[in-house]
Amino acid sequence: MHDSPPLWVGIDVGGTKTRLRALAGDALVADRVRASSGWRPHDPAAAAGWLARLVTDALPAGVRPSALAVGGHACETPRQCAEIRTALRSYVDAPALVVGDAELLVPAAGLDKGVGLVAGTGSVAVGRAADGTRVQVGGWGAVLGDEGGSAGLVREAARACWAAHDRGEPPDALAGALTEAFGVPEVPALGAALESATDVSAEWGRHAPVVFSAAAAGSRLAREVIDAGGRSLAALVGRLAGRGVVVDDVVVAGSTVLVQPPLYGAFTAALAEALPGARPRPLRVPPVNGAVELARSLR
Repeated sequence: MHDSPPLWVGIDVGGTKTRLRALAGDALVADRVRASSGWRPHDPAAAAGWLARLVTDALPAGVRPSALAVGGHACETPRQCAEIRTALRSYVDAPALVVGDAELLVPAAGLDKGVGLVAGTGSVAVGRAADGTRVQVGGWGAVLGDEGGSAGLVREAARACWAAHDRGEPPDALAGALTEAFGVPEVPALGAALESATDVSAEWGRHAPVVFSAAAAGSRLAREVIDAGGRSLAALVGRLAGRGVVVDDVVVAGSTVLVQPPLYGAFTAALAEALPGARPRPLRVPPVNGAVELARSLR
């Protein structure tokens, strides 16, 4: 009787949705997508329990992982990731690794080194210094950061509309699109609408498509917001370069930057100007593939 092949389990916990993929050798055992609601990365015990339930629900009864790797949204420091991994030991009797979700992009692209840049609901970039130290920039949430992500774009669009209102300019297509999206009668009321969100990133971010539709309709303000978002994403890569990270390959993923050509174009133009040697590489496979590759590396 032949031994069963090892079971590699990878999990990509994003800001909005989570994907688990499990392979026995090269055979697909599970591929599940669910909402990321309930993910609490700043509470290691809660995060570990959430991940363990996800694994139990996805795998066939009695099947155990040989190794597990997780890329977690809002896992912002090595200590935070290590605490979740330690808590996982109570549930998973196998080698495990927990990293930030942006760290899945480079292995998903089949590379050994490079920068991972995510611009989905939020935005973050991560790489490794010459000594292997993890370096992350950005990812500070919709209220204070996440420029170039969907929630950050909506925040900056509202700011642009308020500034235009203060200058006495008539509302343009961006103002009309935002007030309609948030269900308010006029630009000044956007502040209360944004502040009333209970899940800021998700509730702001879901309105990002109206920024792009306003730009397509001729809004100068919307185009400026998008261009600034692209420059902000390129600036994340620049910060990594300034901290000694090799930025030759920049693997790009996210539900905003890869589905909105104006934003991706603004990013690549700004990157070429600031770092001519950096090569942007849109990720064409699911980031969870990178988690599976990391799980394989734990054997």
